[in-house]
Amino acid sequence: MTKALWAFPGQGSQVVGMGLDLLDRDSVKTKFDEAAQVLGWSVAEVCGGDLAVLSETIHTQPCMYVVETAIADLLRAKGETPDFVAGHSLGEYAALYAAGVFDFATGLKLIAKRAELMSQAKDGLMAALLGFDGEQLATALGANPDGVLANDNNSGQVVISGTPEAVEAILKSVKCKKAVKLNVSGAFHSPLMADPAGKFAKLLETVTFQDAQVPVLSNVDPTPPRRDRT
Repeated sequence: MTKALWAFPGQGSQVVGMGLDLLDRDSVKTKFDEAAQVLGWSVAEVCGGDLAVLSETIHTQPCMYVVETAIADLLRAKGETPDFVAGHSLGEYAALYAAGVFDFATGLKLIAKRAELMSQAKDGLMAALLGFDGEQLATALGANPDGVLANDNNSGQVVISGTPEAVEAILKSVKCKKAVKLNVSGAFHSPLMADPAGKFAKLLETVTFQDAQVPVLSNVDPTPPRRDRT
């Protein structure tokens, strides 16, 4: 039997104009309007404006969340239901929304604070490596402790993160088919995020989360959670 997975992308996937073709749908317009009330600025204007502004962390994360949750709602309105949900980094928040863990406004407020805190940590760089030499990468990471393996996506594609100096040194040391510096403003998924993470954890303690209605495949461990049967 075919299973449906809804997977939501993370920061770095943003493009100018995303979501604007859906604004003729009442449910999407309502979501954009609600987002403006929470954020104090227009997601539609930012999505339709300059890429540099859209790519600022404080804008990217709320815009991605709003567009992704709007698409999830449209799919549900068509009678579609996921068997699993997953999200890459930021996309996990849209996945949790789709699973019923929190409502739209709660998720957006969390995203807005997350983006604010992460935007304050600017001294960093991230890069994706495709078709790389694994031994060279391990050696380069060991020689540059300010750079870390941030995302181990599969055997042929990873993301490294850290100080600009460390990431540049690793890129020069590792042969790969392709290396792409990510369009993000900081060294996400690295120890450089420790301070923002600590502050954000305090906010999470104040939020009440609901049980997920469908299994959520986590970035930490993508194994579907088991449900006890009684």
